[in-house]
Amino acid sequence: MIQSAYIHIPFCEHICHYCDFNKVFLQGQPVDEYLKMMKKEMQLQVKTYPSAPELETIFVGGGTPTSLNETQLQYLCDSITETFTLKKDGEYTFEANPGELSREKLEILYQSGVNRLSFGVQSFTDDLLKRIGRTHRAADVYETIEKAQSVGFTNISIDLIYGLPGQTMEDFTDTLDKALALDLPHYSSYSLIVEPKTVFYNLMQKGKLHLPPQDLEASMYEKLMETMEKHNLHQYEISNFARTGFESRHNLTYWNNEEYYGIGAGAHGYTGGNRIANHGPVKKYMTPLQANELPVLETHVVPLNEKMEEEMFLGLRKTAGVSMQHFKDKFFVEMTEVFAKPIEEQTRHGLLVQENDFIRLTEKGKLLGNEVFQAFLNS
Repeated sequence: MIQSAYIHIPFCEHICHYCDFNKVFLQGQPVDEYLKMMKKEMQLQVKTYPSAPELETIFVGGGTPTSLNETQLQYLCDSITETFTLKKDGEYTFEANPGELSREKLEILYQSGVNRLSFGVQSFTDDLLKRIGRTHRAADVYETIEKAQSVGFTNISIDLIYGLPGQTMEDFTDTLDKALALDLPHYSSYSLIVEPKTVFYNLMQKGKLHLPPQDLEASMYEKLMETMEKHNLHQYEISNFARTGFESRHNLTYWNNEEYYGIGAGAHGYTGGNRIANHGPVKKYMTPLQANELPVLETHVVPLNEKMEEEMFLGLRKTAGVSMQHFKDKFFVEMTEVFAKPIEEQTRHGLLVQENDFIRLTEKGKLLGNEVFQAFLNS
């Protein structure tokens, strides 16, 4: 039974140099029409793939959801609450950019039941923010978080990136110190990945993107883990740290390999045993919906062997790892039968360990996670 929904707003007032998500410049876009069609998609999805009576999590991402004006934001929130019922203790997250949230927008979110905010901070070094194409500065982070807290938000997360062009260990340590001084319950921190069709990719092709060496990036990750632990923020996933009880329940839906709705242009969902991708371009997304049809670009029926592979490489992102009993209950076969070879190999290399019922990454394994995950594909 589906218990989560991801809702995608593809509009941005500015495109960052590293971003490869489905997004378009806000100006001149048919935003009102898009929101109407997205409401229609929510209703069609629920009709096609029934959900649990109450959802556990809703996550509104982008793009920049808060680039919508106040009227549009209210319409979006009303569409969500009219279509879905969230559990009383459910998690309802909106992504936002520092410096782009007026008090009025924050109040609309708060009054509509949003109880978690995730801010794309990336760095507290103004020069680095400029270099990566962010429009906010460190001062905007403090101001926006203070404003959000004054409205009533307590569950706030911020994203940070390391391995940025020209970033030093000193820069990253300073960013970590400033981020942790905010005393928030949740932090995410990712290494920069240069994706095709981004400004950074084009610069890299021309030899104009100067990234920190791999060993420095690995040291930054080790520094991140060590610093978060000192501040009693436990690492529950490769890139995520939280106070107990403040883990992102929505992201755990993905890592636990559970089904969820994917709504909006370019959104991906997992419903009825199928991985579904929507049309990305806004007009191509809206056209089927105008004819009361789902805007599906691609449906992939996930075969059993793939479901088991996904269970492993998604689940191993969690520091707790993958439960062998849960695997058996879900697939009616022993994990150690299906994946005997990769488990043995990765354990021998010191990258995996078995503890009681769980197979999980070792500390060394966290640094080489992608290699471990790869071992479970087509094994």
